[in-house]
Amino acid sequence: MEATNNIPATLVQEAMKGNALAQGQLYELYSKAMFQICIRMTGNREQAEDLLQDAFILAFKKMHQLKEPLQFGGWLRRIVVNECIRFSKKQIRLEPWEEHLEERSDEEGLAWWKTVSLDMLHQQIKGLPDGCREIFNLYAIEDLGHKEIAQQLGSKSQYHRAKQLLRTRISTAIQIHG
Repeated sequence: MEATNNIPATLVQEAMKGNALAQGQLYELYSKAMFQICIRMTGNREQAEDLLQDAFILAFKKMHQLKEPLQFGGWLRRIVVNECIRFSKKQIRLEPWEEHLEERSDEEGLAWWKTVSLDMLHQQIKGLPDGCREIFNLYAIEDLGHKEIAQQLGSKSQYHRAKQLLRTRISTAIQIHG
């Protein structure tokens, strides 16, 4: 069991030395999970694939900055999220949002989440407008805070707008399809 835990750290150490085989193995170990982040953030397979490649290239170039090999997964995840944010800054125009609506409590309407299948929720998240989908994913799934999202995207949070749109779309889908 101990040897298994050391395999990723050993791979990371070898990759840090520029070992292409180790880098390839790290790609195989982490690419599927990192692709899921990219696809959630972009909603587009081709863009997600491009971002995934860009993120891994950047990670392998900056491996000297990684202080602890065992933290490679989290470090890589952060690079992937940042690459998705960088991409979206070029692609997505965020719409203004009325700030007073952001002050509403998340307690309001929590029950509707419990009545929805994960498949329907995922499908409806993919259908949100680009800016809303990205912010919803950053906040609800990637666990970034409102301030960090606002700093990186140059916008006050549109999370509540995204959540409201998602709730409306799910309610409509339930009414139509049962």
